[in-house]
Amino acid sequence: MRASTLAKTAGTVFATGALGGLASRPGLSLWYATLKKPSFQPPSQAFGIVWPMLYADIAAVSAATIDHYNDSGQPAKAKAYQKALVANLILNGSWTWLFFNRHQLGLSAVAAGVLAASSADLTRRAVEAKGAQAAPLALYPLWCGFATALSSRIWWLNR
Repeated sequence: MRASTLAKTAGTVFATGALGGLASRPGLSLWYATLKKPSFQPPSQAFGIVWPMLYADIAAVSAATIDHYNDSGQPAKAKAYQKALVANLILNGSWTWLFFNRHQLGLSAVAAGVLAASSADLTRRAVEAKGAQAAPLALYPLWCGFATALSSRIWWLNR
């Protein structure tokens, strides 16, 4: 993969994480502390470990996928992947704002489900291009699926 492509994907992914982080700061608030949470809620430290690793994976696999499509004479597929990546990252950042900033538990559960589907599509596109080299990206939709279950249960418990 080219360093310039990796720099672009890493910058975009980092910006998503940073913007989402701004919204999650209220996560330490009294509002979040008083929410009923399910028994399968991971410790808060887990999120600080998992998300940076997933973001690094998204950036690296995406850069390799985009370069593969461009290098193999498929610029339309490269552009389609880039659009899918941007849409996915918008969904990714939006969830945090819906949940922590707007306190929209039901809507954030739906958004998490849409993000999981988008992440699965992104992984499918990457595996189509890079095969087993893109397989680590499969952790992203798995985590988003877990996040959907977690968000849905928090919404259910706090209706």
